[in-house]
Amino acid sequence: MNTSSLVSPKHNIGRVKSRYRFFFEENSYSVFMSLLLTMAYFVLHAFIKLERIDFDNAFYRYFPQLKPNRFRLGDPIRFVIQLTFLTLVKFKRDGKQAVEKESKYSIFKILPLFIDWAMRFDKWFTLRVRQSLNKEINENTQTGFQKLTSADFWEKPHITKILLAAVLFLLAIFITVPFSLEAQAIFMSLILFIAYSLRGIKGPLPTIVMITLSITTSTRYIWWRVNETLNWGDPIALFLGFGLLAAEAYAWFILILGFFQTMRPLKRKPVKLPKDTSSWPTVDVYIPTYNEPLSVVKPTTISALALDWPEDKLNVYILDDGKRDEFKEFAAEIGVGYIVRPNNFHAKAGNLNHAMRYTDGELIAIFDCDHVPVRSFLQMTIGQFVEDPKMCLVQTPHHFFSADPFEKNLGNFAQTPNENMLFYGLIQDGNDLWDATFFCGSCAVIRRSAIEEIGGFAFETVTEDAHTALKMQRKGYRTAYINIPQAAGLATDSLSTHVGQRIRWARGMAQIFRVDNPLLGRGLSLSQRFCYLNAAMHFFSGIPRIVFLTAPLALIYFDAYIIYAPFLAILLYVVPTLMQVKITNSRIQGKWRYSFWGEVYEAVLAWYILKPTTVALFAPNKGKFNVTEKGGLTDKDFYDWEISKPYLFLATINLIGLVVGVFRIFFGDPVQIGVLLISMAWALYNFMILGAAIAVAAEAKQVRRSHRITANFPAALRDANGRTYKVRVTDFSDVGVGVQLPADDLINVETDVDLIMSRGRRQFSFPCKVINARKNRIGLILSNLTLEQEKNYIESTFSRADAWLGWQENFTHDLPSESFKHVKQTSIRGFKSLILHAPAKAKKYITKIGNILILVGSFMPQKPKLGNLNYESAN
Repeated sequence: MNTSSLVSPKHNIGRVKSRYRFFFEENSYSVFMSLLLTMAYFVLHAFIKLERIDFDNAFYRYFPQLKPNRFRLGDPIRFVIQLTFLTLVKFKRDGKQAVEKESKYSIFKILPLFIDWAMRFDKWFTLRVRQSLNKEINENTQTGFQKLTSADFWEKPHITKILLAAVLFLLAIFITVPFSLEAQAIFMSLILFIAYSLRGIKGPLPTIVMITLSITTSTRYIWWRVNETLNWGDPIALFLGFGLLAAEAYAWFILILGFFQTMRPLKRKPVKLPKDTSSWPTVDVYIPTYNEPLSVVKPTTISALALDWPEDKLNVYILDDGKRDEFKEFAAEIGVGYIVRPNNFHAKAGNLNHAMRYTDGELIAIFDCDHVPVRSFLQMTIGQFVEDPKMCLVQTPHHFFSADPFEKNLGNFAQTPNENMLFYGLIQDGNDLWDATFFCGSCAVIRRSAIEEIGGFAFETVTEDAHTALKMQRKGYRTAYINIPQAAGLATDSLSTHVGQRIRWARGMAQIFRVDNPLLGRGLSLSQRFCYLNAAMHFFSGIPRIVFLTAPLALIYFDAYIIYAPFLAILLYVVPTLMQVKITNSRIQGKWRYSFWGEVYEAVLAWYILKPTTVALFAPNKGKFNVTEKGGLTDKDFYDWEISKPYLFLATINLIGLVVGVFRIFFGDPVQIGVLLISMAWALYNFMILGAAIAVAAEAKQVRRSHRITANFPAALRDANGRTYKVRVTDFSDVGVGVQLPADDLINVETDVDLIMSRGRRQFSFPCKVINARKNRIGLILSNLTLEQEKNYIESTFSRADAWLGWQENFTHDLPSESFKHVKQTSIRGFKSLILHAPAKAKKYITKIGNILILVGSFMPQKPKLGNLNYESAN
């Protein structure tokens, strides 16, 4: 019996080392590397005219996969792969350190030259077009193109109808006429070229053109899918193909409605109030609360009292559905109304309706108990009611000074627009154009007579706010949206709480769709119906999103052609259409929603909103109102395994699909390689999106109950010796303030000081203690404020009229390539967090898999390292 096969793996490695000991001896290794370097130098010099190399330090810069004084069995293969890569691509020095890639003597020479020429031409063309569109000769002169687009005849109804008919006729031709693959390639290339050139040009006309192109390409894609890509000969493929087509049709429908909703945001301005304050209406301020702590409700109540409005025309009420004595005592102490009811029927809607029995203000301002209004809130909103007697609702944005779970757990607060920003920054502005502004439950003013006419706040659904607005609009009342943040509050604290809140919204919108469908009934215009339909349909995205996250596995696992078309046809229809839609959405939504993040948000919620929306369609009375908890703390980092189960399952089946796909490429039918590669690319993209969803479930520690708010306004500081310094407030919370001093080291830690801030012409002093100091920055903590001082402090900070005006200025316009990189990095972080939080037994196997992936990655060609990497530093 041959026993050599029974030798242990370690012994086998020892035998290999013994046989090839030349490579493992330090001196011999140096000789070996010198020979490789010499060979590499001559090859590179001969093929790409590389500049003279410094033999002492260049080798490991051009071959970063290899390790000094350490030989691995795969090093010759790594060397050959990298050498081939360097042979095909020239890396030319630009200055001293930078390395610039330039194609020369490459088998891929023609393609890079063509792409370079196309990009140069596009840059020139775009520059010329921008100059012709944006350049103003003087204040009274416009370019010909500007005169054309701003001419009065565009507003004439018959001109509009003629143009619309012509556009629809052309669209019908481009959508339905079958093209050869060559014609499809030319058609999509032309559309992408036009869209790419228009994307940076200001004005509504380029936006409308890009929207038209996106509708054309996406509708043509759906037409092609229906007519040419269903596999009628395979029942399984046909069933799964119909499922994918239905999901795509849903996405197409939502895309069209979204374009309609957001193509021309109104950007309404506030209406000035009459100078005679006696004509101003009376206002009741409602602050509903159920289980929130007094520390959350107190700033909102104090700020409501500080609203700039005649004192005899303003009444503030705490609507306490929790029936708590401490709230009653606080209300009496501060001088606001306190209303409770004997039961909690109909949740928030019932609370509001009960309060209307005991108040009589002409208008009702509503704030969730954590939403702190600025003092200008009523001044900015009520002019609309005075000007228009049919105005029933004025809504303002929901702005959050704390990070939501995405921002907190991913660490991108104020860097990436959060999930809410698209709705409050763009969609509500678009709704306002069509007189379809939604009531969002807070930060809004409502006309009492309109509420009374519809029988009170709607309680038939768990989204009483949107349903209430719908009912008032059916009665012919008008609505408005002022896109200026006039209040700020707390975002959801954890991913589970966030998901719970979205479940309630999804259930409520599905209930509205079922019991008071906006497409049916009287009173709404067609545009209002479309806006409400899009809002309701948005929450039915659970099933389509899961279909998209699993669709590529049909071919990989079951050999089912759900898109029954040749590889090249799929490539020419799918990829350009997605690119066109991404470019257009990036232009429209770029300041409020970055590319690819929408898929992440939907992936997080898809599984959880699937059931409640489906149930609400068939049983709208099922489900209950759940209050979103705010102000919670997390004393340590942890991973929420429970909430992430769907993401983990979907990521696992996509990962297995990728492995199976690789196996099938080498051992399967060669004819399938093209469509198999497309399916694998799709599965890899899904894997990336799910990785980002997994990253959100890694809950970051939150031990600070009071959230720091960035600021920049003047104040003064007085020390114990009576010296006063002019300072700037850099941040604040309800318990402390950050201050910038005029010079370094002026005040020491543990020093008692007085912080002096102002509201208008009034100045207030607040006792503080310095708790930290660094150069010219110090941190203060407020010391035992009286109730009056607490009121003055909130009026000087949270209630400042300019407190939240810069909320959108932190974000640059979306760059799809950068957004893709960010999502990819987030995905990698998500899978790393699994390793970090995995049980000990699982970590061992995950680490082994990670080492295998690192080993495979070490064979990939790499760009040479920048800078001087000498022999020692490479260690």
